[in-house]
Amino acid sequence: MSTPTQSGYQLPKRRRIYLMRHGDVTYFDASGRTIDPERVPLNENGRAQADAAGREFAGQNVRFDRVIVSGLPRTVETAQRVLAQMNRHDQQVEIEPAWEEIRSGAPGSIPAADLEAAFLGAFDGIVAEDTRFLGGETIGELFDRVLPAVAALRDDTSWDVTLLVLHGGVNRAILSHALTAGGRTFFGHISQATGCINALDLGDAPRDWVVRLINHSPPSPLHRDVRNTTMEMLYAQYVRYKGT
Repeated sequence: MSTPTQSGYQLPKRRRIYLMRHGDVTYFDASGRTIDPERVPLNENGRAQADAAGREFAGQNVRFDRVIVSGLPRTVETAQRVLAQMNRHDQQVEIEPAWEEIRSGAPGSIPAADLEAAFLGAFDGIVAEDTRFLGGETIGELFDRVLPAVAALRDDTSWDVTLLVLHGGVNRAILSHALTAGGRTFFGHISQATGCINALDLGDAPRDWVVRLINHSPPSPLHRDVRNTTMEMLYAQYVRYKGT
């Protein structure tokens, strides 16, 4: 669809996806033991991030036709807190399991000499599709399950503005797909702060993507105090845990 102008040029009609990463979580407890990533809730910082995002949407008078999460508790809780700040408690939150986070293997099964590369390699620059995340799912396998659900969302013409609350790896796959106009090149070095907001516009054609905003963090929009990646910080936490 398009909008006519006085000159006769038809302005393309696009819809908006707000793509969020879930708020901050704690993957290791006070004793250093790993918390099940399938069940981990938002921590205090994560709740504040989700609330801040909701206030920003409310302040801009944004309304969502659909709200979709991966189903993991940290995405559900983030979406619910965003909607609460918007006074949209009755908004339905849909679940799309295809957008669960990239699946890892067991770090303990990886030789010590290979552990650092396993933690950091999957999100290091332009990543080959056969690269495995911590011995688990490959980048290609991530694309294989994420992109059909993106195509299905595009094919649903019932919405104009949609909120997706997903995960760092999945967001990178979707953003990379948009940045390459519908391709499968994976840019692992796209930062995705917890609780961040991305804005993507899509048209009718599969290659019609416009990337409006990446990694906007309402509590700290300039990212002043952060210079490390999520995986670098997670690996540092893991090393400290293993050293105890």
